[in-house]
Amino acid sequence: MHVQDSHWSSASALAAGGATMSAAGDGRPDAARTTPLRVDAQRNLEHVLRAAREVFGELGYGAPMEDVARRARVGVGTVYRRFPSKDVLVRRIAEEETSRLTDQARAALGQEDEPWSALSRFLRTSVASGAGRLLPPQVLRVSAGEDRAGGARVPQQRTQPGGAELRLVPEEPVTVASVASPQDDAGASALLEVVGQLVDRARAAGELRADVSVSDVLLVIATAAPSLPDAAQQAAASARLLDILLEGLRSRPA
Repeated sequence: MHVQDSHWSSASALAAGGATMSAAGDGRPDAARTTPLRVDAQRNLEHVLRAAREVFGELGYGAPMEDVARRARVGVGTVYRRFPSKDVLVRRIAEEETSRLTDQARAALGQEDEPWSALSRFLRTSVASGAGRLLPPQVLRVSAGEDRAGGARVPQQRTQPGGAELRLVPEEPVTVASVASPQDDAGASALLEVVGQLVDRARAAGELRADVSVSDVLLVIATAAPSLPDAAQQAAASARLLDILLEGLRSRPA
């Protein structure tokens, strides 16, 4: 699941423009920004977003726009009318996934009184949703820089669409500013903050190993969501792998 840094360099204005562009193509820019989407245009947008999540989840963010268009059963021109560049589409999907993970973490934090139950609920929910396959790079890299336990190894997404494994990257730190806009940074920071609370609570209760960090929790989410051709096999493999990883996170009596 590789994300090329260039995919994260689009201006926020482009994203905003892509989100409001009219599919009617009437040649009037002002009207395009204010005219609501037609029913068929809205349906196409939903198909494109669903297809993008599936394709990027299976092949990584390096997958071409043509693959997204084929999965959505629309022409590639339709995709580009909604998203002027691949950067804009990648950013949209990653922002949505970051927001979803943050909501899942907040729900676990607010609805589970027992610290370990809250952390394990968040991990199980996040892995089941497949969010690990769409984690944006700024979340992973920020966690390396802000890791309270000092861990510097974070998962990178696959280097090629056909790649099969995560790389652990202990190399030189990369600042969030170099790969993300302020808006992306805010979303990543919100996620890391709430996951940090889950980790702190479980560690303070003595239920989480003292050396486990926010980076490790994100690594679990990224690792325990394999992409397999059979849905039932994927769910079973993911659940089994997560059980093993959770056992590795728990503290043990001396």
